[in-house]
Amino acid sequence: MENRNFLHYIFITLKGMAMGAADVVPGVSGGTIAFISGIYEELITSINNIDLSLLKTLRKEGFKAFWKQVNGNFLLALFLGIGISVISLAKFISWLLENKPILLWSFFFGLVLASIIIVGKAIEKWNLGTMVMLLLGALIAYFITQLPPSENIASLPYLFLSGALAVCAMILPGISGAFILVLLGSYKTILDAVHERDIKIVATVAVGAIFGLLSFAKVLKWMFSHYKNLTLAVLTGFIVGSMSKIWPWKKVLETKIFGEKTIVIKEQNIFPWNYEGDSQLILAVILALTGFSFIFILEKLASKK
Repeated sequence: MENRNFLHYIFITLKGMAMGAADVVPGVSGGTIAFISGIYEELITSINNIDLSLLKTLRKEGFKAFWKQVNGNFLLALFLGIGISVISLAKFISWLLENKPILLWSFFFGLVLASIIIVGKAIEKWNLGTMVMLLLGALIAYFITQLPPSENIASLPYLFLSGALAVCAMILPGISGAFILVLLGSYKTILDAVHERDIKIVATVAVGAIFGLLSFAKVLKWMFSHYKNLTLAVLTGFIVGSMSKIWPWKKVLETKIFGEKTIVIKEQNIFPWNYEGDSQLILAVILALTGFSFIFILEKLASKK
């Protein structure tokens, strides 16, 4: 791993904060942010280094060698940023989702649109295989985003599985971990458990997430090593397919109440001029352009090593 100074780690923490902010929103993936900020492959490699050989290193060579093998400084800085963001921004982003949905989704729409260009640019060779994989990725993501949410389910084995699947989605660009939890019907249970400090549920989900992260990172690492272009094409497809989920103007067709929370079951994308009420078009366009520009600024910063 690279030699870094303190300022580099500050930037990694800021990238972690951006990832955390994205992960709080059902529909936007922290993996997308990791990818465009230039830390995606290092993140996958570092997670992949977490295995039983670490204990051997710790016993024989001491803590310093152990910390270096796990790329500890990088992971600590990144997860510190994610944690800060989730704790400090969760309430604010929930408020925005409730009160200013068009403006929030417009910003994220611009952000994700620019991500498609950035991730697509990383594909070194376009051919029939990459085109097919891109299309396949887009269809899978679109299909997932159109599924209706499940009823709220609170059994511990199910929550363990939810944690594992959500974290896999979280590190995949395009598919949001929070959205997977909404689909599985665990979103409200987990959100309530965090607010109510229900240690049993939070710990179950966390263990599931760690299990999912460690096993899935190995698959991704192998794919990047052997089929990098095809993997990038599928990831780009995932982001393309998730775009319909974050279109800002929607007509709600059906809702369901989970406890005190109302979750939209069925909705339809509409043009801003067909929107009932204030479409906030000018402000929405400004925010979409801001999100779009933000990604390219982030990429420019990431490419200046």
